[in-house]
Amino acid sequence: MILIKGGLLIDPANNRMGAFDVLCEGTLIKEVAERGRISVPKEAQVVDVAGGWVVPGLVDMHVHLREPGFEWKETIKSGAQAAALGGFAAVCCMANTQPVNDCAEITRFILAKGAEAGGAAVYPLGAVTRGLKGKELAPFLELRQAGCVAFSDDGRGITDALIMRRALEWCRMLDVPLCCHEEDESLTQGGSMNESELSLKLGLRGLPAMAEEAMIARDIELARATCGRVHFCHVSTARSVELIRRAKQDGLKVTAEVTPHHLLLTEDRVADYDTYAKMNPPLRKEKDCAALIAGLRDGTIDAIASDHAPHENDVKEIEFEKAAFGLIGLETSLPLMLNLVREEKLSSMRLIEAMSLGPARIMGLSGYGKLSKGEAANITVIHPQAEWIFDRLSNRSLSFNSPWLGEKMTGRALLVMVRGRIVVQEGKLVGNGVSD
Repeated sequence: MILIKGGLLIDPANNRMGAFDVLCEGTLIKEVAERGRISVPKEAQVVDVAGGWVVPGLVDMHVHLREPGFEWKETIKSGAQAAALGGFAAVCCMANTQPVNDCAEITRFILAKGAEAGGAAVYPLGAVTRGLKGKELAPFLELRQAGCVAFSDDGRGITDALIMRRALEWCRMLDVPLCCHEEDESLTQGGSMNESELSLKLGLRGLPAMAEEAMIARDIELARATCGRVHFCHVSTARSVELIRRAKQDGLKVTAEVTPHHLLLTEDRVADYDTYAKMNPPLRKEKDCAALIAGLRDGTIDAIASDHAPHENDVKEIEFEKAAFGLIGLETSLPLMLNLVREEKLSSMRLIEAMSLGPARIMGLSGYGKLSKGEAANITVIHPQAEWIFDRLSNRSLSFNSPWLGEKMTGRALLVMVRGRIVVQEGKLVGNGVSD
């Protein structure tokens, strides 16, 4: 048994915040009660987390773990352990590996690697189309039965409307979301940053906001026609937020996520051709950041996800137009988002909901997002004031492509439990997480 005591419990599922202790037995939560009311068995391990927040285990629903095929960028083990250090009890990994996760064999490989990683639990997404080529549907039933929790061609927009319709119909039958990277590639060819006055000044081809917005509008209508579940990945524009808000008002089965970088950074970050701030969708304008925060606050946007996309220096430290898109984010998402709480732009309850209960609900992950008796013991303890430097020594990922590398962070996970097993304690990996 493990007793977690002394912290401030924040439990969005039960709308509960206060001085509560949590007793875990095996893989389950045995009891949640007000401070000091739990009778502690002699054999229990007592963990005092005074000053910390006790929250449901965080879930990152959008990461790229790169294995199989790109193990020099990231492995399932290094990614799962970086996630745990970042406070995540579970991650959902995208299908753009090599080979692509478009068959049961790859899905089972990912699950097996995740089970032995010694970090966050790993849940794979299957490809929507074979080879992510957008021409032929992947075997949805086979992938779902093998363990995929959702489907996505992330990194590629599904431009064929009929393919998208059929995919939605399959997802409706399997009761899983279709997670969409919304990009009309006919509008973005050769683009490398937000299309704006700044892109003209820098001499860079732009990625226009309309390329995202037009696809979101199309897929809202396809969701309306099919009753399928569409999840919009890494939303980046003010107009996208408004389209999603109206779709929800219509009662459609749509959900959305936003990333820390789209909430906090603008296109100005690439004014000096900083490739570590190059991502797709690109950083937009201040008005877009404000609309994204408002959408997150009012529930239009359901979840926060890192879109962790590790890359080696060779594809980042080159000319801006040739550089790879993406940044790492597993270890920085939590402290960056705590800034919104400190600035009173987001409540602590809403933040925890968007990083735990929200993504767990979307992905159908049972045992996550709730601190209740009988639920799985997936728990994160956060020290909101802990200060540390995110640098090459503290970074657990195999890649370093972050615009925040070398900066001071405030807020860190003190403890992470995955199915009743402590994988992070006092901010450090425990168990087989330290044996490599």
